[in-house]
Amino acid sequence: DLSIREGEVLGLVGESGCGKSTLGRMITGITPPTGGEVSYRGTDLSAMKGQALKDFTLGVQMIFQDPYASLNPRQRVGEILAEPLKVHGLARDKTEIRRRVDAALAEVGLDTSYRDRYPHQFSGGQRQRIGIARALIVEPSFLVCDEPIAALDVSIQAQVINLFLALRARRNLTYLFISHDLSVVRHIADRVAIMYLGKIVELAPAAEIFASPAHPYTRTLL
Repeated sequence: DLSIREGEVLGLVGESGCGKSTLGRMITGITPPTGGEVSYRGTDLSAMKGQALKDFTLGVQMIFQDPYASLNPRQRVGEILAEPLKVHGLARDKTEIRRRVDAALAEVGLDTSYRDRYPHQFSGGQRQRIGIARALIVEPSFLVCDEPIAALDVSIQAQVINLFLALRARRNLTYLFISHDLSVVRHIADRVAIMYLGKIVELAPAAEIFASPAHPYTRTLL
């Protein structure tokens, strides 16, 4: 069992292949679980229909590890950001769509003129900011961040982490922050869950995990 409290950052840590990304995809509904259940605000995801399902779909967004693979190379940035607004009927007027696209770009620290460029014209850090803007444009309350800085240069990682922290404070967001980088998790997470071979073997406040790890695998990771 794993529960995430509203407004907290839960760090999910474990070695490659242990199931972190699969868990993140199940939580967002991208991958259906083969057993157990996923609940959002007390309701089983598999039982959701109508407005409840739409609220979940918009309320829970995912930011992917590879910011280049997760953006459509044939679409301009403005089209990428406008697509969820059109698909979910959140904005139909062209002026309103453009206003919201520009606001999303500005919120993640990008110039609004970038809306007319293609993903290949940006650096890795800028592409990840575009991915974050795409997730934020539907006004979510919960973000699943799947190793969102792993593909970035070290110098850029700190900027993106600070962006996540600023967005959390501004929007009161909840994060599941998946990573294998313990130093990053220590900086950003309120609680930390340690995953080993698909199972949660330890779950505690971040300070406690780093000060006195209980599980042998956690000690090995540290």
